[in-house]
Amino acid sequence: MAAVEAENLCKSFGSVTALDNLTFSVENGEIFGLVGPDGAGKTTALRILCGLMAPTSGKAMVLGRDATREPEMIKAQVGYMAQPARLYEDLTVQENITFYADLYEVPRKHYRERMERLLEFSGLAPFTGRLFRNLSGGMKQKVGLSCSLIHTPKVLFLDEPTNGVDPVSRRDFWKILHELGKERVTMVVASTYLDEADRCHRVAFLDKGKARMVMEPLALRSLLKAPLFNLASSDRRKALSRLKTLPDVRRPYLFGTGIHFFLTDPAYVAALKENLVSEGLKDVVVEQIRPSLEDVYLSLLEERGGEP
Repeated sequence: MAAVEAENLCKSFGSVTALDNLTFSVENGEIFGLVGPDGAGKTTALRILCGLMAPTSGKAMVLGRDATREPEMIKAQVGYMAQPARLYEDLTVQENITFYADLYEVPRKHYRERMERLLEFSGLAPFTGRLFRNLSGGMKQKVGLSCSLIHTPKVLFLDEPTNGVDPVSRRDFWKILHELGKERVTMVVASTYLDEADRCHRVAFLDKGKARMVMEPLALRSLLKAPLFNLASSDRRKALSRLKTLPDVRRPYLFGTGIHFFLTDPAYVAALKENLVSEGLKDVVVEQIRPSLEDVYLSLLEERGGEP
């Protein structure tokens, strides 16, 4: 039996459709990513699975129970971390965790040992007496995670846990999640960062309330059959404009400091460089690259009529 199941979930807010027959399942101990842009339906899906919101139609099952009909039955077995971590600004780190332990009715003799382990685990032990409002963004997220874990949940729902967090704190946060994975905690992580999909066992690409693909990250990359290239030039805008006119170049788009594009024939690279240089472009460098999951997502969107 899957730990989490979403079956044809639909949710409408008036004329706005947030979820449109969303379907996926998460196995026990799996880190499952819900990845997509703002407005894709990630938060709505998590809130329904936590029993915080009823769907318009469809079914949400968590640990074999209906999250809509039996929300109180799953409360003690799931943890939910909203974005941003909504904790009490005027309480200390320890006081916030203690409050959540009491909220979940965790016996004091049990949660003190658990709290000490979480504080050590997350690197928060030296900051137990610091007010929540005086913490950095990354530390606030770690406190939020500790509060979500104090009652030892079997399933953890995380809504964009690293949004707005610096790269070092993002890396540390994911280290914590993978350590939790060793304890067989099932995690559903919503994120707008497509690079974080690589840290998941499987990922669902959400777009307009639908799961466009549900696959392992490596398998998702295999969907791109044409070779992907990156072009660097002193004038990216001019290079992009020129690439769009060349018949053998497919779907060029700005990516980071370069331009990504597909070629119908990899042997065309030398001629492509000559063409760009003849147009007055300087410092042109073209190389074949391994697709990122962002490349996969943008390609899928364009194939379905979305905007890259």
